[in-house]
Amino acid sequence: MRVGWTMACLAAVTACATTATTARVEPPETARPSPPAPPPPAETSSSPAPPLPAEMPSAPAPVPACPEEMTLIVRPQGRYCIDRWEASIAIVERDGTRQPWPPNRTVDGLEDRIVAQSAPGRKPQGYISGVQAARACERAHKRLCEIDEWVRACRGPKLTLYPYGNQRQPKTCNDRYKTIDRHPVVRLFKQHAPPGSNPDEMWNPKWMNDPRLFEFDHTVAPSGTFAGCTNEYGAYDMVGNLHEWVADPDGTFFGGFFLDTYQNGEGCEYRTIFHPFDYHDYSTGFRCCRDAESPDAESTATDAAR
Repeated sequence: MRVGWTMACLAAVTACATTATTARVEPPETARPSPPAPPPPAETSSSPAPPLPAEMPSAPAPVPACPEEMTLIVRPQGRYCIDRWEASIAIVERDGTRQPWPPNRTVDGLEDRIVAQSAPGRKPQGYISGVQAARACERAHKRLCEIDEWVRACRGPKLTLYPYGNQRQPKTCNDRYKTIDRHPVVRLFKQHAPPGSNPDEMWNPKWMNDPRLFEFDHTVAPSGTFAGCTNEYGAYDMVGNLHEWVADPDGTFFGGFFLDTYQNGEGCEYRTIFHPFDYHDYSTGFRCCRDAESPDAESTATDAAR
């Protein structure tokens, strides 16, 4: 009985040992990291997109060497500008406005109100002295031309006797050369002088400054009418039409006028030196010059705008 019980116990112990040997103990399961959360959806807005940044200001336009009514000429002494067309006059009113002045009226007593203008298609101002012409140019921020400036512009880059060449071409400029006919002073005197008047009187200032002289035919023409009376520089009517005062305080005008471009020199060499600077009659006109803008003016303007 005891043997049986012992054997039973051994069998039970063996079974228990076997079970303990073959059983596997699983380690505790570790938590795996959860995947990252997806980003939140982008917010939408009904408001308009912000404006683009303002563009950088563009560089200023190049500074022209001359105003549009003038042409540029280069000489060894430096660059300068000269009016393309013989000058007309405007009167500056008290409110600053400008009114055209009749080209056949003197400007005596109006010297503080006159300003020079240069434009095609206008009859140029006659009846003006060198002193008055200088004032008109100054008010336009210009000046009367120096003798060399005037002659150089007249003769052109080829230095010809006439603006267009060395040989005179009839009817190219408003000049009758040395054929003095249909003289307006003679015609006016014959028509309006009292009977028995001394013919020598017609050359007095009264007749020489009469505004009716411009009303005759074959006299002064609107500036630029004679399109061939120029050269590569583009200044018109420098021979004929009207005498032109230059910056000579002793009194000199150049170019001749519609009636004569021969007696005191031919073409661009025509020079009258017999009248003082304050003299005027129907045949005396002018044009203006000024210094050209420096080639550095463009960069200076650009720097100033930065």
